[in-house]
Amino acid sequence: MLLGQNWEWSHSDDKMIMAWNSKNVPLHNGVLPPFLYGKGIHNHWVFNEAALSEFRFVFDASWAMSSFYLNDHGSQSNKSVKDYGFSHILNRSWENVGNSHLGAAYGSLYFHEINYSSLLKLVKCDGQYLFVDITEDVAYPFKDQGLRNRRVLHSRTKKKNIACVHNIKSQERMVDCSLRDQLNYLAPLDFPFSLESLLSATADKNKTIVLAVAGYSYKDMLMSWVCRLRHLQVTNFLVCALDHETYQFSVLQGLPVFHDPSAPSNISFDDCHFGTKCFQRVTKVKSRMVLQILKLGYNVLLSDVDVYWFANPLPMLYSFGPAVLMAQSDEYNKTGPVNLPRRLNSGFYFARSDGSTIAAMEKVVKHAATSGLSEQPSFYDTLCGEGGSNRIGDDRCLEPETNLTVHFLNRNLFPNGAYLDLWQKKNVGKACKKKGCLILHNNWISGRMKKLERQILSGLWEYDNSKRMCCRGCSVLH
Repeated sequence: MLLGQNWEWSHSDDKMIMAWNSKNVPLHNGVLPPFLYGKGIHNHWVFNEAALSEFRFVFDASWAMSSFYLNDHGSQSNKSVKDYGFSHILNRSWENVGNSHLGAAYGSLYFHEINYSSLLKLVKCDGQYLFVDITEDVAYPFKDQGLRNRRVLHSRTKKKNIACVHNIKSQERMVDCSLRDQLNYLAPLDFPFSLESLLSATADKNKTIVLAVAGYSYKDMLMSWVCRLRHLQVTNFLVCALDHETYQFSVLQGLPVFHDPSAPSNISFDDCHFGTKCFQRVTKVKSRMVLQILKLGYNVLLSDVDVYWFANPLPMLYSFGPAVLMAQSDEYNKTGPVNLPRRLNSGFYFARSDGSTIAAMEKVVKHAATSGLSEQPSFYDTLCGEGGSNRIGDDRCLEPETNLTVHFLNRNLFPNGAYLDLWQKKNVGKACKKKGCLILHNNWISGRMKKLERQILSGLWEYDNSKRMCCRGCSVLH
């Protein structure tokens, strides 16, 4: 691996060109973070990992290169962090701040930073190329095969071309390439985007948003859900973070995310499943956020992150007209009505931004605010009436004051976690596709770890948390 730099500038990370051959040996031993290109840290991080991993021979080719530089218009700085001072570190753009957080979180850069001056330099002296070590005043032949182990070379290579080495050393200007200050004094990681701007940038042509609400204990399930949507080329999703940790994690993963300041604090990491007090507090955030987005003029498909998507359900959901709320049924009996009391699942529903839906959602949110239960009973009791007094047929309800129709979705297309024991099948994906499933909800199971294990072992898992990368059918629980 060769490293080329323009030494006229002080901050080497801004003026670095790297190249390496395509051997089967990896470039480094780390996991490449999702850096934003041209916003700092990236090149320095890759070089640092390559040098520390020692899979490749890393050298500085600055003295052997001339007039070759790829201009990076995204770079905002030609001064070192030290030149700018502490105030600059705290006031950089959010893109640079994000890269700094990634550089500190991944790999070895935060703990062990390589000194550029210690690199061997490729130079041309008296018509021949040499590798020069200016710290030891030693020159090595260009074709020396032992360069990957300099400790051996130091013991067996004679000093030569001293005049050339001294000439390079006298012209070499030591550059402060350290990013220690930048990584030690990390500015808060915060998107400069409002909810309105995120909605405008993310919504599809029908002004529809797919909304997920998640806390940090479900970050891996959130990412598996995101990876699946990306595989299906569904890009109009938005994440509502229940805590700062989820917000920061989502920003670093490049997700469109906002933090709900009214979300409950002290969300339990392992005890926030169905029926718990934590679950009751968290679910009420969802209906409030859906109502807020509806009032801003956007349709909302609310999907819990434990809902696996086999296909994009929106084309089918669009077929229903206005003043209809489409929701998953939680009924588990194979036959009979699917709109029985409290069988509306508030973890997957589609709401249009129209007068009837907004008015009905306001009633749901108001009811949930005074309830000691989760928001799910409030949906049914408000829209279908207590005991199902507003039921129409076996799959609908009509809320009389707002004239909103609630349509319970076909369970073969939108099965819940207890319907037909689909999660117990030997090949869950195959069984679901045979039924024509568009989605499958991983509910009707108690406990976060049991839910996580069931989904991973089924093969319906799309995220490798050890690499923080999407994958297909990840089968190992890390």
